[in-house]
Amino acid sequence: MADRDRRGMLITNNGSEEVRVSMTSRVLRIGPGEEALITPEEVRDPSLRSALQERSIAIVRPATPEEDDALQERLGNDQ
Repeated sequence: MADRDRRGMLITNNGSEEVRVSMTSRVLRIGPGEEALITPEEVRDPSLRSALQERSIAIVRPATPEEDDALQERLGNDQ
């Protein structure tokens, strides 16, 4: 699959405490039961992959193209 075809992911915190993931692109804080979108590039971030392996967060589903676009726009405006 070409890089441009990759999609972000919707992730969730299944635990009872906030999870903080310091990625190269940003710091992600997810409270218990909360969900967050990550970009296709962030999917490959080593810190995020470590949190997934530790099962402190879990992937819910791939992001829709609309969610990917909205996240990219929001992150672009935050910088």
